Amino acid sequence: MSQVQDLHRQAMDLAEQADLKRLRGDTSQVQDLLRQALELEAEAADMVANDVTAEPTRSVLHRSAATLAVECGELSLAEKLIARALAGAPPSDIASELKDLFIQINLRNYLDRQGVTLTEDQLQLLSR
Repeated sequence: MSQVQDLHRQAMDLAEQADLKRLRGDTSQVQDLLRQALELEAEAADMVANDVTAEPTRSVLHRSAATLAVECGELSLAEKLIARALAGAPPSDIASELKDLFIQINLRNYLDRQGVTLTEDQLQLLSR
């Protein structure tokens, strides 16, 4: 197994552990597990970041790391991961998911700058 695959597998195992703990109501270690998963997934993404021939693996790793970054509240890191993924040649479906994630991250701030106030339910509907 390549180092990239091994890092990705470890990251997904940690993210799954976090999901299971959250489902069981044991939230004490969720953020720690997600941060560990983010570090490993970002490292895997870094390893293929400059290899645009490694698609779709390259963009999938970046999307996964960006999603974990959002869950960890690391929105600036998520934006950088999304931008780096889109700078390559992601398949159209993954590019769409990356753009949707970018909108999800930035929608509230954009609306605030425009003077638009929405309820949390309205924001949730818009970001789906």
